[in-house]
Amino acid sequence: MTNKFFRTLNLRQAFSLRQRTFFFACLFTVFLHAQSNKFKPEWNVGVNAGATFSSVDFVPRINTKMLDGKTIGLSIRYLSEKNLGLIGELNYVQQGWKQNFIEADSIYAYSRPVNYIELPILTHIYFGNKVRFIFNLGPKFSFKVSEKEIMNAALSDVLSGKDSTKISIRGQYRKKVEQNFDYGLVVGTGMEVRTKIGNFVLEGRYYFGLGDLFNSKKSDYFSRSANRVLSAKLTYFIKAF
Repeated sequence: MTNKFFRTLNLRQAFSLRQRTFFFACLFTVFLHAQSNKFKPEWNVGVNAGATFSSVDFVPRINTKMLDGKTIGLSIRYLSEKNLGLIGELNYVQQGWKQNFIEADSIYAYSRPVNYIELPILTHIYFGNKVRFIFNLGPKFSFKVSEKEIMNAALSDVLSGKDSTKISIRGQYRKKVEQNFDYGLVVGTGMEVRTKIGNFVLEGRYYFGLGDLFNSKKSDYFSRSANRVLSAKLTYFIKAF
């Protein structure tokens, strides 16, 4: 009884911490853009595309490896003052996870691509002129639009009870993602080259999901199932005004 009490208490504290972290990240973004000076503002619009490498942090733990995907979308950037701006994007992104079975179970194969429409709102910090070093940080909101469960015949037979082999963790199989909305924090860094025909930005990003894919109440199978995503993307901007 005592262990269950402390487990529940820890989960509540962790969830509260995730909420506070996300709130302060949003507040930090707003605070920076409340400043003003004599810098002439600049608006940029553009398109972006790239590759994603995603996994999911499960508790109880499941061994996962990166699932390859793609991202494509539209970008708008407002340079509000020298060395500081704001970026908003509307992207279609492929995420999910691939299960990494141990050597004894290497005959099995399983992956779960989960596709989202996402809205990152990022503080943009830059240094330089024609060639710039950039740093982006802020919250991201995502809405699930589709998913697909992929498994081979060997794993399907086990889950159907046609094989005596036992798989200890089954909570992720044959169950749809229960949380359509996801939120978390994005951090990115890269380089920008400004030319006469437009601005080219090459950037690497990391997304730390604060939400869960599956329900995480005390009675649910997983207490955490959060997205973790690495991405590399190229954005092309033109000056709007």
